[in-house]
Amino acid sequence: MTQTSESVTWLTQAAYDQLKAELDYLSGPARTEIAAKIAAAREEGDLRENGGYHAAKEEQGKQELRVRQLTQLLENAKVGTAPASDGVVAPGTLVKIAFDGDEDDTMEFLLASREYASSDFETYSPQSPLGSGVMGKAIGEDAQYELPNGKKASVKILNVKPFTG
Repeated sequence: MTQTSESVTWLTQAAYDQLKAELDYLSGPARTEIAAKIAAAREEGDLRENGGYHAAKEEQGKQELRVRQLTQLLENAKVGTAPASDGVVAPGTLVKIAFDGDEDDTMEFLLASREYASSDFETYSPQSPLGSGVMGKAIGEDAQYELPNGKKASVKILNVKPFTG
């Protein structure tokens, strides 16, 4: 997955299919399920003191927010190929870095939109301080990024490979 601007999000076919399946479920069967929960809770009586009703309505609100997010994301998505395996950091790559020149203090993360976060890897957006700092760097190069406290941090790019899902 790659975000090149605010309006276009590049997705691999697998990422697009995964997000589309989630949208189809949330806007179909999941909507039916939550409507049934709300109806059942409503039949229990007084809605002011009905915890099941309020919980179901809150769940419905979260679900509808996710439907809107996915709809907007997929409307602006362009399906493309995974990034090249040329050793250069780009959206859609797994990046292994070492902090402050300490090759033992390493971290591997996926550089992609938060919408495609993987449970196997920490995900950083290309627009995040770390993401923008390492973007375009090659294996062996150093990168700097700004920490929340305003100080600069340095990392070394140890490995870059395309994320294949």
